[in-house]
Amino acid sequence: MPVLVLLWAFYLSLVVAGQDFLGFQWDGLLLETGLLAVFLAPAGLRPRPGAEGPVPLSALWLLRFLLFRLMFTSGAVKLRSGDPLWRGLSALRVHYQTQPLPTWIGWLAHQLPAKVHTLSAAVMFVVELVVPFLIFGPRPLRLAACGAMAGLQLLIAATGNYGFFNLLTLVLYLALVDDRVLAPLRRDVSRAEGPTNGAAVWHLVASGLAMLIACFSLMALFREVDLTRGEPSVVSRLWSSRALNAVAPLDSINGYGLFRVMTTERPEIVVEVSADGAAWKEWEFKWKAGDVTRRPSFVEPHMPRLDWQMWFAALDPAGAQYWLESLMRRIRDGEPAVIRLLGPIPIAGRPLEVRLAYYDYRFTTPAERARSGAWWIRTLKGYLN
Repeated sequence: MPVLVLLWAFYLSLVVAGQDFLGFQWDGLLLETGLLAVFLAPAGLRPRPGAEGPVPLSALWLLRFLLFRLMFTSGAVKLRSGDPLWRGLSALRVHYQTQPLPTWIGWLAHQLPAKVHTLSAAVMFVVELVVPFLIFGPRPLRLAACGAMAGLQLLIAATGNYGFFNLLTLVLYLALVDDRVLAPLRRDVSRAEGPTNGAAVWHLVASGLAMLIACFSLMALFREVDLTRGEPSVVSRLWSSRALNAVAPLDSINGYGLFRVMTTERPEIVVEVSADGAAWKEWEFKWKAGDVTRRPSFVEPHMPRLDWQMWFAALDPAGAQYWLESLMRRIRDGEPAVIRLLGPIPIAGRPLEVRLAYYDYRFTTPAERARSGAWWIRTLKGYLN
């Protein structure tokens, strides 16, 4: 338990220091999972397998409620946003090519017929909006929910790179699996007949804290799905605003929901450098879309933060200007910590000039790929500086 507390505190310090670059939803999910895992861990400094009693049920159900919030709000926010692509079940027709870091399987998925995309979106909504309620059902339904949600996560991981998000979510699904399922994977250890006095005290304390966190989690759920249709009562408005704002700096009780509004186009920022101000060369990133002939690859569970932020910057260059200018300055200065984040330098020596080209990208069709060997087609839209 003390180790988990330290890990949570250390990662919180990284998130605070990293700002936009560690502000993704899975960073918040890791913090929230780490905090809840504290209540599942043995309280002693030297735990022995089988020597402790069962984990507090309140802590176990708190993890399951986190899973419910994660999945249910992911579907609810898509509908609540009013995006016609989600409501019309056509969002997946563009999702695979507009997501931040697609894989080559994402390219294949993009080529599927429109009817398959429509059916896939409908199934996704069932898994995100209906299946999570099975978490609170009897064992067969809970295991069925685990299998359905795990299948969705594996498909997401196969078509796009989302850092450690999919792996972390799959680990969370273990909260839905009991010892009968995991028995072949674990060693035979002697189980304690009952909790010790110290363990009993910890269970009591953990249960109280778990109930407190459950109240905050319920507020976060209501805020995210807006069950009051924008007109909360005076009591709910008072408690949700003040209470959630009070714990917000801990970044450990969060709302979730990726791709609330579907992006229909894929702008990309390409870094170009020159040694003389006349001849310009493109400086490739390691993972994001650049060279149209380079196959989209797998990088998860690694999280290439700069590549991801370049995707957001392309959607809103003005909003990212403050750090894009810093990036260009560091490239001109040859800052090693920044240069290591990019691919091989395309010119000899340190670049004299740096500029940002603005392109529109789209996946090739199978026929286009057969002719040119390219995975992307891009069109220059201009320059940002």
